[in-house]
Order: sequence, then C-alpha cells, then structure tokens
Amino acid sequence: MADKIPVDLHGAAATMLTTLYLKALDADFDQPVLGDQYAREAVARIDFDWDALKAPGRWAPLVTVRTAQYDIWARQFLAAHPEATVIHLGCGMDARVFRIDPGPEVAWYDVDQPPVIALRKQVYPDRPGYHLVATLATDPSWLDEIPTDRPVLLLAEGISMYLTEADGVALLQSFVDRFPSGELQIDFYNWLGVKTQKAQRLQRQSGSTLHWAVNSPRDILDKVTGIRLLAAANLFDAETFSRVPPGFRRSSTLARALPPLRGMLQYHRYAFGPVS
Repeated sequence: MADKIPVDLHGAAATMLTTLYLKALDADFDQPVLGDQYAREAVARIDFDWDALKAPGRWAPLVTVRTAQYDIWARQFLAAHPEATVIHLGCGMDARVFRIDPGPEVAWYDVDQPPVIALRKQVYPDRPGYHLVATLATDPSWLDEIPTDRPVLLLAEGISMYLTEADGVALLQSFVDRFPSGELQIDFYNWLGVKTQKAQRLQRQSGSTLHWAVNSPRDILDKVTGIRLLAAANLFDAETFSRVPPGFRRSSTLARALPPLRGMLQYHRYAFGPVS
C-alpha cells in the first residue's frame, strides 16, 4: 500500500477535513445523499486521525444535501453553456470536477489556499482543462488568470461565512464586473448560524471564526449590482433533502418549524449579464 499523505491545516482550511470525512461516511450509506466515492478514497489516502473529529454519520446530510444541490445547479449551467469556465472557489477537498466530469471544452479552476491546493495535488489526479490556483480568495489578483471570453460559473460553497461582509461583497462584485455573463452559486449562514458559532463543534475544533451573515437573497441583491436571482433554498427546501435518511428528517422537525433555524443554511443562485 502506498504511503499515506500527511496533512497539517489550521483555521478555516481545517474545516474541509470534517466536510470531506462526512462525505466519505455518506458514501458508505446504503442510500447516500451524495455517494461521493472520491471522498471515500481521499480519506483512505490521507494520514489523519479521523476519529478525533468526532463527526458522526448522522451529521452528513448537513454537508451532502448542499453539495448535491450545487452539483445539480452546476450541471444545469454546463448543459446550457458546454464551453464555459467554472471557478470553484474555496474548493477544499471537494471532488466536484470528477463527479460532474465536464466535457473537454470546459475550463475548470479549483481555487483555495496554498496548503489546500498542495494537498489536492497529492490526492487527486490531473485531467484535461483542469487548473489549480493557490491563493487567498480575498486577493483579487487571482482573477487575472481567468480568461473572459466565455460564460463563467463562480461556485463558492462553504466559504462566504469566513469572509467579512465587505470582502465578500467586493469579491462578488469584482467577479460580476470582470466577466460578461454567468452565474454565482454560493451558500450562506444566516444571523443565527454566525451568532451561535461558539456552540458549533466544527468551528471550535478548527479555531476558525465566522463573520458574514446573510438572511435572504435581498441582502445580496441590494449590495451586488448587476445580478438577478435564479433560485434560493435552505437545507430543508433543497430538492436533494428528499434523499436524507428518515431519522434525520424526524430529528430536524423542530428546526424546520422555526424560521431562524430553518433558514440557517442558505443556498443561493444568481445570474448576471444579458438574458438569453
């Protein structure tokens, strides 16, 4: 067996280990939400004490419902734009490019902090049209590497809450201003998710801090010019929520009944540029 790959991540970058592990657990379920065998294989290759995360399988839908929903939206975008560019910002160890397996005309950029990109290079293979960009999301210079001659999808899953509102709005606006057309597919925590971060084991374990709370699409539409809303959902409204185990549905009955809890995890999809 090949030597396992060591990992040393801290802060927001470390949260991706829990996310990866929960996807791997989901892949072993009889009826998975995501069924990501790439996550399962990555966990097997990385030298890390996964048990120390204390992340039980029952938590998996908190991650996999979101990821599966964005897989659907990304596929819909690529079906309409088969020669597009995809920028997966804050990609972590997510294997979306391999799950979706886009056509040869798609240029795909996975973007994250240098230690994360270094780990991806060791775990995942290369493929045609696939690019890795090692940078901080808040450094706008990384956008200069992306051509502007085709529709662009910015897919930012699990990153907005670690940005300040000013940095997050500036990032989205710079993206809309640079590219002629495309979509923003991005998730948010609402005020309750940010306010209760000290009670969330994932945040305590990573030592990261949440900053930016978004309570509805209007919060984004009022601050980022030139965009229009295509879809918005929360954990319970997402079409992929129908895949979760019955036990998770039963245990989340209270959360679904209380608006602040129901809207804690939000998935937004916006378009910009000419209406086709």
